[in-house]
Amino acid sequence: MSPSEYDRGALLAERADRDEFLSDHYASPIPEDARATFGGATYYDPDERFVFAGSFSPATGTVRVPSSSGSESRYRTVGSVQVSVDGRPYTLTVLDDGDGGAFVPFGDATNGRGTYGGGRYVAIEIHDNGTATVDFNRAVNPYCAYDEEYSCPLPPPGNTIAVPVEAGERILREPLV
Repeated sequence: MSPSEYDRGALLAERADRDEFLSDHYASPIPEDARATFGGATYYDPDERFVFAGSFSPATGTVRVPSSSGSESRYRTVGSVQVSVDGRPYTLTVLDDGDGGAFVPFGDATNGRGTYGGGRYVAIEIHDNGTATVDFNRAVNPYCAYDEEYSCPLPPPGNTIAVPVEAGERILREPLV
């Protein structure tokens, strides 16, 4: 993707919407007593190098996914996406988000050192021509990154990228409480 095609403004608007949700919405994972001092999520600067066009292979089924609470759950898969990150090929399992969309829970070399230790989520765009767009600039923390009361799906086996994905949401600069 060329820099002229990347919509940085749309990404920044999405981030502002997420910060507003985290700060003010009744369903926010931010503990209620911490919302007044929550200054918004922290993010890597937008970087077009972390936007990938990949090959999408549809496949329905289920996959066992570990959770942050130590349990395992079954999640509905919609397929897999093949992308090349830093010259290495990856086939990532794509899960149904329950709202008509698709997302990839993933881990990478920034986990625990810049990003949430349990991995992050990135929504993907699946196109009719058998491709998908994976924009890691849109990667977000799971709710359990903000409140350990949440049990969040962690990356399923095979959804770990060996190199740093320095894009999307980072860990908080300061603890919430």
